[in-house]
Amino acid sequence: MARPVSHHHVESHFESPQVVRDLVLGVSDGLTVPFALAAGLFGAQVGTSVIVTAGLAESAAGSIAMGLGGYLAARGELEHYRRERAREFREIKEIPHVEEGEIYEVFEAYGLEQKDVKSVVDALVKHPEAWVDFMMRFELGLEKPDDRRAIKGAVTIGAAYIIGGIIPLSPYIAFNDLTQALQWSIILTGLALIIFGYIKGKYLSGEPKRSALQTLLVGGAAAAVAFFVARLIGGS
Repeated sequence: MARPVSHHHVESHFESPQVVRDLVLGVSDGLTVPFALAAGLFGAQVGTSVIVTAGLAESAAGSIAMGLGGYLAARGELEHYRRERAREFREIKEIPHVEEGEIYEVFEAYGLEQKDVKSVVDALVKHPEAWVDFMMRFELGLEKPDDRRAIKGAVTIGAAYIIGGIIPLSPYIAFNDLTQALQWSIILTGLALIIFGYIKGKYLSGEPKRSALQTLLVGGAAAAVAFFVARLIGGS
């Protein structure tokens, strides 16, 4: 008798969305701010060497600031998770009947009756770690952050900011003519926004073309506003 063929369903999920977000955040800001600074200095006709020096200095300072901001945000998220987890442990020890009732409430939200999930609840109550994990995930909606997330995020955002800053500044390094450098800076910045928007959409939303357009429009608008403000200040 022939044995039945076993088909294994393999799901493919992208497991590093935060890395992509960090890259896009760093690159997007790294593109717009140095671009606007260079464009503002263009109006003052200060020369390409001054523009490149100022742009690189801003990229270095901006990468540190962005990386530090990412680090503090990730540390805050981790500390918040740890506080909430410690509170849940206290509650299952001090008021276990209340916490047990909250388990039933979670399942009721999915349309399940108490009699259908009583065995599951009883099993969770016997295992405090699993009980707390369940409450963190389904009651509070909190996932445990990666302990190394703060450092990795800071490095990723900071490095991405520098990479983003080099793109609009590179024409000023390659060309002595300021007008030509500005034109190429606009082109390269726009292309970079499209590319990174496409990457973000491909891995995060599943709509790369729409994401590319949105990133170009939002990033372009931000760069345009910064450009005119820089030109206004530079021309005053």
